[in-house]
Amino acid sequence: MTDESERAVRAAIDGEMRLLDPEVRASPGRVRELLDPEFTEIGASGRRWDAESILTVTSGGSVSPESPVEVSEMSGVVLAPGIVHLTYLADNQGRRAWRSSVWRLTETGWRMYFHQGTLTS
Repeated sequence: MTDESERAVRAAIDGEMRLLDPEVRASPGRVRELLDPEFTEIGASGRRWDAESILTVTSGGSVSPESPVEVSEMSGVVLAPGIVHLTYLADNQGRRAWRSSVWRLTETGWRMYFHQGTLTS
């Protein structure tokens, strides 16, 4: 991986980890800064979300500061210049899901364009 690719993957991972931070999630403004205006998500529940509807979930305390999401097996790859795909396993109080997200570089920085979760046992 080139230095440029490594920096892109690191930026996407940093953004992903901020979105999992309970303090960031509690602030719709901070979450909005990390989501692409065209953001969509297919949640582990099967529900489809857009940027506005996901703000309701994130600001509603979906992740407790006392029990943050545990992340493992995080990896990323540059799909094209300015596009990074991340995958990882997330455990939110025993609810485990494989997570996949696509980040793209915009004029304002790296923003999550797409996210999907798939429950696992």
